[in-house]
Amino acid sequence: MNIGDTLTLEPPKISRTALALYAGASGDHNPVHIDIDACRDVGIDDVFAHGMLSMAYLGRLLTTNFAQEQIREYAVRFSAITPVNAAPVCSGSVVAIKDGVVHLDIAMTLPNGTVTLRGNAVVTTS
Repeated sequence: MNIGDTLTLEPPKISRTALALYAGASGDHNPVHIDIDACRDVGIDDVFAHGMLSMAYLGRLLTTNFAQEQIREYAVRFSAITPVNAAPVCSGSVVAIKDGVVHLDIAMTLPNGTVTLRGNAVVTTS
């Protein structure tokens, strides 16, 4: 790896089925993720992805490119919602390398340019 190298992952489109399945698997049945009527009752047009589902996709960017035991740090900040039917893209960029340790800036971005998660990761090269 070299400074400036990039990683990309296009997870599946955020479908209503994916949200329902994630709610069941995670135990997070918050209505804003699965019930459009509950969303409209509080002024939200439609359901949106669980933050942790989005974080899992960004984690998959890492595990697709590095063995799990190489990942030393992984942190994100949630900056916007990921709406249902969105087709987000996960990306990473190598910003530093020192003594076999790679530092990455990572993000999940919607097609309109909205960044829904931004963070960083530290991985080893061996």
